[in-house]
Amino acid sequence: MNILYTDDTICAIATAQGGAIGTIRVSGKEAITITDKIFTPVNGVPLSERKPYTLTFGHIDGENSEIVDEVLVSLFRGPHSYTGEDSTEISCHGSSYILQQVMQLLIKNGCRAAGPGEFTQRAFLNGKMDLSQAEAVADLIASTSAASHRMAMNQMRGGFSRELSQLREKLLHLTSLMELELDFSDHEELEFADRSELSQIASQVEGVINGLVQSFSVGNAIKNGIPVAIIGETNAGKSTLLNALLNEERAIVSDIHGTTRDVIEDTMNIKGILFRFIDTAGIRETSDTIESIGIERSFQKLDQASIVLWVIDSTEAETQINALKDKVIPRCEGKKLILVMNKCDMVNNAEQSDCLKEPSGATILTSADSGMNYEMISIAAKQREGITELQKLLVKAAALPEVTQNDVVVSNVRHYEALSHALEAIHRVQEGMSIGLSGDLVSQDLRECLFHLAEIVGGEITNDEVLGNIFKNFCVGK
Repeated sequence: MNILYTDDTICAIATAQGGAIGTIRVSGKEAITITDKIFTPVNGVPLSERKPYTLTFGHIDGENSEIVDEVLVSLFRGPHSYTGEDSTEISCHGSSYILQQVMQLLIKNGCRAAGPGEFTQRAFLNGKMDLSQAEAVADLIASTSAASHRMAMNQMRGGFSRELSQLREKLLHLTSLMELELDFSDHEELEFADRSELSQIASQVEGVINGLVQSFSVGNAIKNGIPVAIIGETNAGKSTLLNALLNEERAIVSDIHGTTRDVIEDTMNIKGILFRFIDTAGIRETSDTIESIGIERSFQKLDQASIVLWVIDSTEAETQINALKDKVIPRCEGKKLILVMNKCDMVNNAEQSDCLKEPSGATILTSADSGMNYEMISIAAKQREGITELQKLLVKAAALPEVTQNDVVVSNVRHYEALSHALEAIHRVQEGMSIGLSGDLVSQDLRECLFHLAEIVGGEITNDEVLGNIFKNFCVGK
């Protein structure tokens, strides 16, 4: 999509297919005029003569004066609209035929079909929102949990932008003092700011930026789901467990060893937290080339996971733990490990409750040489016994803080990268001040920090490709 601003009038279907009501959005300098050409209000007063922010009932006229549908038209006038332009929204019945007929009539009378995200793009280009707010629109639409909704809503309402604005003000104040001294460098007796005060301001800025950078781990988990790797030997019940967690037959289950040869991923919302479950190939020694590739991918996903579910066949617990502990434990450092003792119903104990006791082999994990902290639970995945208790353990292991609409949490990779560069720049500023670096070099790092913060809201962005990449993944009609 060409992101350069054009003054043509665009239209798009803004609602999902299959609903009872469908909405078509029109925006641009000719939006009202073009809508008037195909719309006949019941009282005969055209839209061009009506007040903004009103609803008008009437019908859409097709070829040969044939009525396409009875509709309601919402009227907005720029700059007080979503895009900042004159806009209309046509609400008709949700028939795909009706929607396409209305679209064809609009295009025939001078509209152009909008590209993905073009309405929000125009809102950004017309100054209705900054770039971080525009990106939050897509996050809000894609939100799948209460936390991701709150996070996107805060950003769309300008919470993140206000935080950045305060940072920029402090940096601009710091920069102005530094550069003012440079302008009068030939007057050694002039001093516009105490260097300790400047260092204090830089330290405050560094603290805020560092906090935003650190929040990305939480924001990314909320937005994309906490990665949970399900690992273990072949036939331990990993795919059965995935199906039980998702409550659907997502993975193929078989008694044949090595059935799962590739990674299977799916997400589920548990207690308001999004988890991304990753079923992996069973780990064993094999000469099968394809299965070996799948096992290597299992280890890759284990490395990427935040939580590891090590599924162990309770009937062979000690053997399986001893076989895999040297491969699994070293890779679980810094992660939450849960030992899932599966097939509890098949353990031949005097009492079924004995299955809940820790098998002797599991004590190996707490020996001095491993130092691994873990949780353990016994389940019967095939019978879906113990799944609720396992879900509780997952929520506990996630340990995500409560996020409100007032919390500023970074969840966008582009924002994280820009903040990381800004943090590096402010670190150089602090280092330069501590070693007495010349003011012009310190000012250069200050300007670089300002540039990276401006990248987030779009103040310094002139690269069409960057903007195109941001809006290309939006929904058409938004």
